[in-house]
Amino acid sequence: MAITHDEIVSILGPVDGELVAELMATGASAEELREAWGWLQNDEALMSAGRPLPGTRVGRLIEMLEPDDDEV
Repeated sequence: MAITHDEIVSILGPVDGELVAELMATGASAEELREAWGWLQNDEALMSAGRPLPGTRVGRLIEMLEPDDDEV
């Protein structure tokens, strides 16, 4: 099931409306967004735990959520 606005906010916190629309357009599930957010927050721990690398859709979500170099 595709992710809803409320699920996005519950996972990421307050976010820009444009990002919400882009995330919803991917057709990703809340579980996929949680996984992408987890990879962004702690990729070393996930790799050390033997988790497989993210799939295509999760990888796309990671790209969308990563801050641009000029935003850091």
